[in-house]
Amino acid sequence: MENELNYTAAFEELQEIVRDMEDGEITVDELALKVKRAAELIKICKNKLTSTEEDVNLILKELEG
Repeated sequence: MENELNYTAAFEELQEIVRDMEDGEITVDELALKVKRAAELIKICKNKLTSTEEDVNLILKELEG
């Protein structure tokens, strides 16, 4: 499922988890699953940001050369 999510979808789901945690809407039973999912979403976002940064740097190098 990780590969199916784009950055925006992953970030929105992560924000929803954070809101639920802040609002106390996550039970203790759900907490471990939500934290695990949040870690997966953070990884997706981080990978996408890193990939985008690399793409932008490559484009900038091509423009300089």
